[in-house]
Amino acid sequence: MISINEVAKYFIENGKDITPKKLQKLSYYAEAWHNALLNEKLIDDTHFEAWVHGPVSPVLYHQYKNYGWNEINEPKVEVDYTFSNKEKEVLNSVLETYGHLSGNELEAITHQETPWLNQRKGLSDEESSNNIISFEDMKKYYWSIYSGD
Repeated sequence: MISINEVAKYFIENGKDITPKKLQKLSYYAEAWHNALLNEKLIDDTHFEAWVHGPVSPVLYHQYKNYGWNEINEPKVEVDYTFSNKEKEVLNSVLETYGHLSGNELEAITHQETPWLNQRKGLSDEESSNNIISFEDMKKYYWSIYSGD
């Protein structure tokens, strides 16, 4: 597994128009697709919660919240990459699949997906939540998309 700071650095350095919201959603998709395709967690030092604006890593939120709606120009934490070729393939696939979308577009997509929806049950649209999106929900949902179920 790798750190959330490696994932963030990779997306900031290799993506386009990376705002905090977009970084959150790309990082979430990296975790979700890695769970589904490889049946193991990608990121070892954070989890994703079902916040009002979609899946959020509290670690990333606190590191990049001062950017607001603005583009992030450099990683907040300088780390060396330690990911494997398979992990890098997942990161590249996420960028290829979702990298052209804005943070708001990615938010809208996550709001239609089961892992986030499962953790928002019983909550109003604007109600805050720290409910953790589960590994099993991510794995099952994104595998079903991949396999065409």
